[in-house]
Amino acid sequence: MPARFITLEGGEGAGKTTLSLRLATALAAAGVPVLRTREPGGAPGAEALRALMLHGGVAWDPVAEAMLMFAARREHVAKTIRPALDAGIWVVCDRFADSTLAYQCHGHGLDRTVWQRLAEVALDGFAPDLTLVLDLPPDAGMARALSRGAPDRFERMGAAFHARVHAAFLAIAEAEPERCAVLDAAQPPDAVFAAAASAVAARLGIAL
Repeated sequence: MPARFITLEGGEGAGKTTLSLRLATALAAAGVPVLRTREPGGAPGAEALRALMLHGGVAWDPVAEAMLMFAARREHVAKTIRPALDAGIWVVCDRFADSTLAYQCHGHGLDRTVWQRLAEVALDGFAPDLTLVLDLPPDAGMARALSRGAPDRFERMGAAFHARVHAAFLAIAEAEPERCAVLDAAQPPDAVFAAAASAVAARLGIAL
């Protein structure tokens, strides 16, 4: 069986990091070689851009911000994700291109055609095999996120911004049901993991 690329998407505080760790651990326990990674980040150049975008204190123009996101993503894919997949290692990634569509386009109003052109250049058709969308009301997610400590630049965006982002992820999942599975992230962590494991088994043929 070829290695697979699984992404986790959703708003702030939805539980993506927790679920990515549990999925990676379960895959490894099932004998599947796996790499857990995140965006923006996952490669040295991408991590440098992450620090700039999340904590740099700059109010980026939406086009510039999207360009930086895709620059980081290109580094991540070229230096980390593709080499792992080529070596037979499954990849579980916290955020990918859907986040740029949700945050920069739906959240900040960037024209989707800009996102599409950047994706074509940076990714050249590369896409996840399965995307798990964690659905949590924005107010609940922000309460979780803010309890973790000082907020980053995106966590400081207002309620209306996060409502648009939340709606965007659901719209993405509805538009691409063959790739996306929506999970109720308001459930306890064990129930969320069980739903994710069920989706992995049904879509990718691996029992966890």
